[in-house]
Amino acid sequence: MLKFTRALVMATALSGSVLSTGFVAQAVAAEGERREATIMVSGEGEAAIAPDMAVISLSVVRDAETAGEALSANSAAMREVLAALKEQGIAEKDLQTTDFSIQPKYKQENRTDGTYEAPVIVGYAVSNGLTVRVRDLAKLGEIIDRSVTLGVNQGGGITFSNDDPETAIEAARKQAVEKAAAKAKTLTEAAGVRIGRIVEISENFARPMPQMYAAAPMAKMSDESVPIASGENRYSVTVNITYAIEQ
Repeated sequence: MLKFTRALVMATALSGSVLSTGFVAQAVAAEGERREATIMVSGEGEAAIAPDMAVISLSVVRDAETAGEALSANSAAMREVLAALKEQGIAEKDLQTTDFSIQPKYKQENRTDGTYEAPVIVGYAVSNGLTVRVRDLAKLGEIIDRSVTLGVNQGGGITFSNDDPETAIEAARKQAVEKAAAKAKTLTEAAGVRIGRIVEISENFARPMPQMYAAAPMAKMSDESVPIASGENRYSVTVNITYAIEQ
């Protein structure tokens, strides 16, 4: 009798466990059945405007036998460049040192047996980089030409930008939303369902890529006027929208 009672209790417990597991499975299935049907679409918008500002990178590099001599020559050249830029109307806030370095220069001789001697320092190179914001684009070519004449011997890139691009970005954003909504309308009508509420919306914004000038031509820019074509900046926005579907 005692054994039977224990067996009955165990059977009842196992039965309850099975029922409980089955109830959870049914609840998960019901939740899956109630999950909202959605459709996700994307739209791209673009707006183009003429740039009103340029950001240029200029560098002065000087070599000498000692670090002190290289630094002194570099500093003298950079002072002249800064003074000339200010004379051409560049404000103090639009001039920023972005890179400064002092690097030793090494020489390594080959031995007759094919091995190398230990490298020795034969001089130093000092580089001083400057980022310049030019708000009067009509002066851009003249500014680059004058800077090279005064000692700039390495150049980076020129980025044409806009001081306040928000109006163009807003136009691109609206265009992207309109295209995404139109795409959702076309897809749901073709599928025989209706668009519901917006479940989620996000955007990706792409800024214009900088237009680069190679460093090599900087040496001969001082012999001629530098032609600059600013073109136009295109601001692109991609909008992703997830809609609920009403069936």
